[in-house]
Amino acid sequence: MKSKTILLNSRPHGAPSKDNFKITETEVPALQPGEVLLKALYISVDPYMRGRMSDARSYAAPYEVGKPFMGGVVAEVVESRNGQLQKGAVVVGSLPWQQYTVHTGKGLHAVDPEVAPLSYHLGILGMPGQTAYFGLLYIGQPKEGETIVVSGAAGAVGTVVGQIAKLKGCRVVGIAGSDEKIDYLKNKLHFDEAINYKTTGDINRAVAQACPDGVDVYFDNVGGAISDAVLLSLNKFARIAVCGQIAFYNNTTPPTGLRVEPILLRNSALMKGFIVNDYASDFGTAARELASWLKEGKLQYQETIKEGFEHIPEAFLGLFTGENTGKLLVKVAEREA
Repeated sequence: MKSKTILLNSRPHGAPSKDNFKITETEVPALQPGEVLLKALYISVDPYMRGRMSDARSYAAPYEVGKPFMGGVVAEVVESRNGQLQKGAVVVGSLPWQQYTVHTGKGLHAVDPEVAPLSYHLGILGMPGQTAYFGLLYIGQPKEGETIVVSGAAGAVGTVVGQIAKLKGCRVVGIAGSDEKIDYLKNKLHFDEAINYKTTGDINRAVAQACPDGVDVYFDNVGGAISDAVLLSLNKFARIAVCGQIAFYNNTTPPTGLRVEPILLRNSALMKGFIVNDYASDFGTAARELASWLKEGKLQYQETIKEGFEHIPEAFLGLFTGENTGKLLVKVAEREA
């Protein structure tokens, strides 16, 4: 059996391109005792992967040139010599971008196909959903009646942040980059206000008008001028959860902008960066509550699904042009069982 793999061909300087990816095909090795053969069904593409394409020091080890990309994958066990994982089981884990993978089973988590669509385990029930949960509830600590602003509001994390904030009785303002996304946020997810940062003439004024009582919690997915504008509207004792900085991911020089320290000082505000693994001990709690809200119809969820293994690089590049609403992922195969 042959399997295609996507490798890091070169490190990008600035925005990544298709030249940074290489697709190869190799023979799948025979299973050894304790191993399973996994068939990838869905592969996640996420903004944090841009950082791993660089060799700069970060919270995650960089990808190696000539080695496979790694990320969240939902896969089916199609052969097994492992007593813990039977043929036909569906698992989720951090796996290489390849069609078939021989694996020891360590670090994989079996999922119930009846609970939700399999793709949801890479989205609202997976890393993006849990990122929203912990960032908002553990750092933001929203209180009823407060104003919550979320940037990147139509993405996989932002859509969940806004909906949880509404569940907590907050006034929610989303910032996104198209009229279609603004319509989705206001009319489907019931955000109180939404700002199209690409068409507003003055983002500072737009944020101030959308938040006449100021901002109590800011969930920052993007950084840059958008975040500068939100910081100017902070209230006393505001909390800022710094989740992503996609505005800077392709920069080749250090960014400059607003000095945040005076704003934090005069407002006694908290700004905390985080990654979801900081809260690994509470993953089970978050997963159960997210699943419960989803089952009860309290959370809506949208995905942008591309199809075809060869289209993974194209899908990844689309993250940086705002092509997706909700979680962006690639379906690479059908389940056999």
